[in-house]
Amino acid sequence: MMKQFVGKDFLLTNKTGMELYGLYAKSQPIYDFHCHLSPQDIAEDKRYSDISELWLADDHYKWRIMRAYGIPEELITGKATSPQEKFKAFAEALPAAVGNPIYHWSHMELNNYFGIHEPLSGKSSDRIWRETTEKIQSEGFSAQALIARSNVELIATTDDPTDDLKWHLMIANIKDFATRVVPTWRPDKAVAIASPGFMDYLEKLASSANATIGSFDEYLDVLRKRMDFFETVGCRSADHGIVALPSVQGNYNDAKATFNKVLAKVRLQEEEVEKFTFHMLSFFGCEYSRRGWVMQLHLSAVRNQNTKLFDKLGPDCGVDSSGDPVTALALGRLFDEIEKAEGMPKTVLYTLNPTAYYVLATMAGNFSGGIRGKMQLGAAWWMLDHRDGMREQLRILANTGVLGLFIGMLTDSRSFLSYVRHDYFRRVLCSLVGEWVEQGEMPDDGELLETLIKGVCVENARRYFDIKSLK
Repeated sequence: MMKQFVGKDFLLTNKTGMELYGLYAKSQPIYDFHCHLSPQDIAEDKRYSDISELWLADDHYKWRIMRAYGIPEELITGKATSPQEKFKAFAEALPAAVGNPIYHWSHMELNNYFGIHEPLSGKSSDRIWRETTEKIQSEGFSAQALIARSNVELIATTDDPTDDLKWHLMIANIKDFATRVVPTWRPDKAVAIASPGFMDYLEKLASSANATIGSFDEYLDVLRKRMDFFETVGCRSADHGIVALPSVQGNYNDAKATFNKVLAKVRLQEEEVEKFTFHMLSFFGCEYSRRGWVMQLHLSAVRNQNTKLFDKLGPDCGVDSSGDPVTALALGRLFDEIEKAEGMPKTVLYTLNPTAYYVLATMAGNFSGGIRGKMQLGAAWWMLDHRDGMREQLRILANTGVLGLFIGMLTDSRSFLSYVRHDYFRRVLCSLVGEWVEQGEMPDDGELLETLIKGVCVENARRYFDIKSLK
C-alpha cells in the first residue's frame, strides 16, 4: 500500500518504529544545543512578511539547489528581485531535488506550520505563496511564537567572545516566554592568528573586557574574563570550527613567542601558526574542563571555496564543502595534552567527512571515563544530516560506543522553521531501532525502548549540558 507523501508515517519503515515514534518520540520537547539563530530576532520577536523571508533570506542549503538548477544569482541573493519571484524560482527547482533533505524538510515545514500538504512546484507556487503569506501575517508566526509552537525547551546560539550578549540578557527577562536561550562560546577568531584581521580583533576583544592586550598573558587573561562573563549569562558550552588540526605540537612558550611576533608585525612561519593553534586549543580545552563546559568540535568543513561569490556575499553564502578527514595522530595528540594538563572536558565531535566517523568514534573511547557519555560522536552534521547520513552515524555510534547515552540531534540552522529536522531525525531513529527489535537484535522491552528513545531525543542532552535556568 502506497504511503501518503510526507504523511504521518513518513520515514517510519516498520510497525515497531511507528509505535516507538508515537509513544516516545513525537511529543518530546526540543533541546537545541547548537544553532545559528539570531538572539536579536528572538529578543525583538521578529515578524516576517512572507515565506521568502522565512525560507530564502539566509538559507544557503536552498541557494545551492537553486544554483545547481541554473537559476540566475539575482533570483537567489539579489536585492532587485521581488520576494515572490525568488520563491517561485525555488519552487521550480525543488521537484528536481527529490531525495535531498531540503525537499523533505520544505514539505514538512509546509505541513507542520501551514497545514499545506500540496507538493511545492512552479505550478503550485502562486497558491502556496498566497496561503503562506496570509498565515505569516497573522498571529503565530513571530520568532517567539514559532519557538513556542515547536515545543523548544532550550536554544543555544553561537556567539563570538567579543559579544556583549545584550540580547540574551533581554530574553532572560521576557515574561511569558518559557524557552531558555543561552550563548555558546565560539572563539575561532581568537585562534586565527594568521588572519589579516587578527590585530583588529585583538583590539575589539580588549575593548569588550574593558582591558588592554599588550602581552600574551594579558591576552589569555582577557579570554578568561570573557568566559567568566559568558558563564554568568548561562553559557555551558563552547564550539570550534576546525578545518585541519595542527600537525605539530606547541606549548605556552611557543605560543607566546608567536604572539609577540604578531605584535611586532613580524611575518609568521606556518609551523609557528600551527604551534600557536595547538596551544590555544589545549588552553581552551583545559579552561572548559575546569568550568564543566562542553567542548564541541566541528571538523573537516572547507569554507568559502568560490572566492567570487564569497567576495560578493560574504561568509555562509553556500560555497563550502566536505574537507579532508582529521588524522587520528593529530586529534589524539591534542586530546592527550588536555588530558594530562586538566582532564578532557565533555566533548562532542562532529565531522563533515563521514570517512572520519570511525576515527572520531574510537578516539572518543580513548578519553572516556568519570562522566556518563563524556565523549560523544556528534550527530550527522550539515551536508550529512539526511536520512542515510543519520542512519550511518547512529549505526557507527552503536557499533563502537554506547548509543543509549547519545545526546541526539541539533538544528545547526538560522531558520525558526528548522525544528522539523528534529522530527526528521526522530523518525529515522525510531525506524532503525524498530528494525533491530523486529530482527531480534534487541528485546521488545517497553521500559528499555522508552529509556533509549526518550534519552536520545532530549533527556541525555539535558543532563549533558546541565544548563541552569536563568529565570
